[in-house]
Amino acid sequence: MRWIILDTETTGLNASTGDRIIELAAIEVVNRNLTGRDFHTYLKPDRDSHPEALQIHGITTEFLADKPRFEDVIDDFLDFIEGSELIIHNAPFDVRFLNAELQRIDRGVITDYCLEVTDSLAFAKALYPGKRNSLDALCDRYGVSNAHRTLHGALLDSQLLAEVWLAMTRGQDSLLDDPHDLSTSDLSSQRLQRRAAVDLLVLEPTDEELADHQAYLDVLDKSVKGTCVWRKIEAQ
Repeated sequence: MRWIILDTETTGLNASTGDRIIELAAIEVVNRNLTGRDFHTYLKPDRDSHPEALQIHGITTEFLADKPRFEDVIDDFLDFIEGSELIIHNAPFDVRFLNAELQRIDRGVITDYCLEVTDSLAFAKALYPGKRNSLDALCDRYGVSNAHRTLHGALLDSQLLAEVWLAMTRGQDSLLDDPHDLSTSDLSSQRLQRRAAVDLLVLEPTDEELADHQAYLDVLDKSVKGTCVWRKIEAQ
């Protein structure tokens, strides 16, 4: 399981009218472990940022004057994300910009290069309907320190999102091992070995607890647009 946690900063809000990516960051997570590998670059957009955007990210035209253009770094970026699942907060926004940049140099769309794109904002909204689910709000909810986040930055926001995403998806882990890396027989064998090692007191859940659990799994199914890991394991 390879996730790439991705974020961008842009000159404005509208890729279709010429706004450009000015910072691009991606962090690698493999089997729920941060590997320390990342991709990060500032980009020369050949245009100024809108004043409102500049207030958010603080990245000036002067700072970007000697930075590479998107086409100069695209091969390294695509090599980095190849074969991964992209995790992006408010993914439609970043995907529109990535696709606009790729199409500008006749390189297709971002989903040509990754397995899928998952919107962590949509996932959070499914878990916490009616609540604030901005990155700052999720940092507060999961105890992730963002005290050093005075301005938006793609690398910092990717690092924060990686911690939030790992916390937010903790319920989909197998309590044993990563089920993606184990066959059914391997899982069964490990269960038997671990059960034999200790004498556990089993407390049966109440009907209300079972109903709450199923409701939570329904939310996870909806978020992953399929069957969550818990239900796959329960079916084995």
